[in-house]
Amino acid sequence: MATKKAAKKSTKKTSSKKTSAKKSSSTRKYSPSAGKDVEREMKAMKQGKLKSGRSGKKVTSRKQAIAIGLSEARKEGKKVPPAPKK
Repeated sequence: MATKKAAKKSTKKTSSKKTSAKKSSSTRKYSPSAGKDVEREMKAMKQGKLKSGRSGKKVTSRKQAIAIGLSEARKEGKKVPPAPKK
């Protein structure tokens, strides 16, 4: 008579508590109106109307369009973190 060994399942109990990164208590980094500025600049870039600085070259980079939108928001005094320092 062949006997089967009872297969023991190792069940490790892990705590269901998730360690999440601390959120700043519901404070926004960017104001909603700053987002609108970025959105407007992105739309202009897609239409081919967004020009950069002095040279007036056409902007084709998504990142550059976002940077221009954030810069405009900063000039208008909207809530936007300071630009990164080099």
